[in-house]
Parts: sequence; structure tokens; C-alpha cells
Amino acid sequence: MQDDGLLTISTSPHIKDKESIPKIMWTVVISLLPAVFAGTYVFGFRVLLIILIGVISAVGTEALIQYIFHREITVYDGSAVVTGMLLAMVIPPGVPLWMSALGSFFAIALAKAPFGGLGYNIFNPALIGRAILLASFPVVMTTWQFPMSMQTAISISSATNMPVDSITGATTLGLIKRGSIDNLLPIWNLFIGKSGGSIGETSDLALLIGATILLLKRYITWHIPISFIGTVAIIFGLTELFGDKNFIMIPIQLFSGGLTMGAFFMATDMVTSPITKKGGLIFGIGAGIITCVIRILGGYPEGVCYSILLMNAFTPLIDRYIKPKRFGIKSNA
Repeated sequence: MQDDGLLTISTSPHIKDKESIPKIMWTVVISLLPAVFAGTYVFGFRVLLIILIGVISAVGTEALIQYIFHREITVYDGSAVVTGMLLAMVIPPGVPLWMSALGSFFAIALAKAPFGGLGYNIFNPALIGRAILLASFPVVMTTWQFPMSMQTAISISSATNMPVDSITGATTLGLIKRGSIDNLLPIWNLFIGKSGGSIGETSDLALLIGATILLLKRYITWHIPISFIGTVAIIFGLTELFGDKNFIMIPIQLFSGGLTMGAFFMATDMVTSPITKKGGLIFGIGAGIITCVIRILGGYPEGVCYSILLMNAFTPLIDRYIKPKRFGIKSNA
């Protein structure tokens, strides 16, 4: 580079790219909008308030911490917005509004800022926030609201002589854990979002539309999500092969809970996932195995959140031993 007659030489690699952190983060925000719209359609406009409060809390917490510690204010890059959105989308739609704010505060103040901010955090901040909320408020965090049409609400109100705002009950994974498989919803309903669950995870169709944007932009690759989902499918396939042979349980397990959300939007986080494609496959397989162990053997019906957090802890180890081939170095063999 020529500058005032001086030649500045820098070491390799010499990479020029038009992508930037703000561009990537705001694209992730856009990719989440189909799931936001689906959640709003299924559970009502209150979920928009939950998401908005989560975003405001995340952005405000990050800006306040950066101001207190005299760091550059970087909330405009969109990373805190993504954290707030993801946190709000993985909690039940019936939670108190303050809980969304508290979860986002934990996500930023405990899982992101202490490590140095964006690019230095070890664990996915949104999942840390969710895990803290689940440990602190287990009843509220496991009370699920179900889609209810106006006609259904009127019918129930007429029968009980009481106004009805929503219906709560066990999710599909909860029913499976209890052994109540006779009341499971059709697979199509699970896929499009006519089922209970967290705000953003009910509609796999909406999530896949958003994930397609990230794949086409090459912000994520297929290695983690496909190995994650594929591992869950294979394990439950083997379970049914040597068990009840009820293979309909395979798509039910895939489309229930937070598997699609976790595989495409959480596990693929650039900071907390391996940098190599082979490492991504190992990460996804490990997360899939842990998810199945929790779902099958654990007392909690869902395992996506904890599986990703546990694999986040193994990411530095994976990156250490799974390295790309280096050229120009003499082999000792």
C-alpha cells in the first residue's frame, strides 16, 4: 500500500471482503423475521412485545456496560439485537414481560460482556440467558401456550362461563416423555407451527425459510445443522428399529421442540462453533447425541439448549485438533 511515498508491507493472509459484522448481524435479524411472523400469527401480538422488550434489554445492557467500562459503543452492529431476538424466541409466549428483559440482561451481562464482548464469548449468550431463566423460574418456563382460534375460545368461554385467553398444556415432547402418544398432533401441524412451544421454534417451515437466506449468503454452512439433525434422526431411527418400530416418531422428534431453531440459528454461531467444516460435523454430531441422550434418558423432555452449550465448551478443543491442511510445511513423516 502506497502512503506518502512509503511502502507498507503486511504479512499474509491478504483477504478482501465486502462482508462486515453489521451486515451479517442485520441479515440474521432479517432471516429471523419469518419465524417472528409465524410466532405472532400462532400466539398473538403479545409475542411482539416480548421480542421488543428482549431486544431493548439486550441493546441497553450492552451499551451501559460499554459506557461504564469506557469501551467503544458498538450496539449499532446488530449483535445485541440478534441476542435479544433469539432469547425472546426460545422462551414460552406466556412468560411475564419482565422475564424477557431479565433473560436478555443475563445473556449480555454474564455470557458476553465479561469475556470481552463480541467475538470473545465462549458460550452462546442467548442460550445462557435461557438456561438461567429455566433454572430460576422452572414452572413459568415450562408452561406452554397452545394455538387457539377465536371460535375455540368462544366455545370454551360458553361452556365454562369464564373468559378464556389461552390454553396451556404439555408440548409434544412432554407428551412423549409421559408416554401419552395417543394425543400427538399431526406432523404437518408440527411442521407449519400449529403446536405449543417457544415463540420462535413452533414453525419449522418459517425457520427453514430464514435459514435458507443464511445458507445462500454463506454466513452458515450445512455441516453443523445437517449433522445435528441427521444424528438425531439416525439415533431415533435406531431406537425405533430395535424398539416399538413406530417410525413416525422420527419426524415428530425432528419437528418438535427447538431442534430446527438450535441447529440453524444457535449451533452455527460463528464465535462459539468450530472454524473448520470437519470440526462443524463433529460439533453437530456431538450436539445431536447429547440432545438424544437428554430426550430419551433425561427427566427434561428437551435437550437442544444444553447440548449446544456443552458443545460450545468443546469448541476450542475441536479447533485445536481439527485443523485445515497447511501447505509449504515439510512433513516429519
